[in-house]
Amino acid sequence: MMCPMLSFAQDEQQSFSALWGESAKTAVGFFWKAGWAFVLGYLVSAAIQVFVPKKKLTRHMGESDVKSVSLSTFFGAISSSCSFAALATARSLFLKGAHFISTVAFMFASTNLVIELGILIFIFLGWEFIVAEIIGGLILITISSILIKMTFPKKMIKNAREKVEEEALEEEDFDWKKRIKSKEGWFMVGEKFVMEWKMAWKDILIGFTIAGFVSVLVPTGFWETIFLNDMQGEIPDFLISLENALVAPFVAAATFIGSMGNIPLATVLNENGIMFAGLMGFIYSDLMVPPLVNMNRKYYGAKVALYIAGIMYISIVITALILNYSFDFLNILPEGSRKVSEMTQFEMDYTFYFNIVFVLFAALMLYFNYRIKKSKKKEGHDHDHDHGGGGFSFKQGVVYTFLAIVVIGIVLNFL
Repeated sequence: MMCPMLSFAQDEQQSFSALWGESAKTAVGFFWKAGWAFVLGYLVSAAIQVFVPKKKLTRHMGESDVKSVSLSTFFGAISSSCSFAALATARSLFLKGAHFISTVAFMFASTNLVIELGILIFIFLGWEFIVAEIIGGLILITISSILIKMTFPKKMIKNAREKVEEEALEEEDFDWKKRIKSKEGWFMVGEKFVMEWKMAWKDILIGFTIAGFVSVLVPTGFWETIFLNDMQGEIPDFLISLENALVAPFVAAATFIGSMGNIPLATVLNENGIMFAGLMGFIYSDLMVPPLVNMNRKYYGAKVALYIAGIMYISIVITALILNYSFDFLNILPEGSRKVSEMTQFEMDYTFYFNIVFVLFAALMLYFNYRIKKSKKKEGHDHDHDHGGGGFSFKQGVVYTFLAIVVIGIVLNFL
């Protein structure tokens, strides 16, 4: 006869293994659902970056007027969605003479209005949230521009500009019609595609893994407590919406996830009843994560980094509330009906066929990248662009730890 204590320990071990396995399966399911979207998004983004002459745009960003901010917004929307790359490019724009307001507008646009983010939001949350994201992104940029104009710290910004090191935008004038017809132009698309993936895959892995484990391990009651869902009817809805908008950026910051990685977790929050104001506040807060604030500190100094974070936080809260109540007034408040369990199923549906097609596109981009690398090597000027720094970093350690957790979890799931 089996000892009761031994039986209990075995049950506990099986329960732990089952939860681990289910969490890893959910994380992989998230990526499976979004795999084709990443390839499509980065393919389009790479093509835009290669074929759209951007140097001419930077000449018109030196003012704080509507034209400069609009150009910066457009420039950001056609740039990389990688948060670290966005801040590096913003630094280059600032060095080239872009006004500080235009620089901040670029930061917001490049992480909130890019096409790959829109595709991901469509898959996980629905088209209504894309509309909200675009409208809110424009409101966010407008509010932040107004706030900076009202509080513009001239001396602090002057010191920041002096601190920025010499760095040139790697962009030359070219004839886009000639480039798009050349094989070299498309080889450049492959190179840019690979560079985008190299910059983004770590955040994607961490974000999707966290979302998978959170969806399985964190009980609904936890989110109900944080976002006051269990107090609906007891206190005014306005206070709950305000609290959601105020708290969501801190939840986003605590995840340490970039713009692309936090959408699956937004799906988890949406399923657990977080209000629309809180959900949009969470999505917009990708630049509030500590590594990105620290990156701004290295670029511009601690005071400017905290100033940017403060402007972002206030703008995010106001934007989230404006979206919540304007959409509610028009009776078009998005109500995501997509469940995590539905989003992480492995089925022979459109996702399966899309993934097959876009794996072939990814292979083609890898081939293009190989061709241009080979060509540059022959010419003697092959240089890799690494935004993460050399050597083994703390983040790399975290990434490989997360990768091991997922792999072990998948094995446990099969066992």
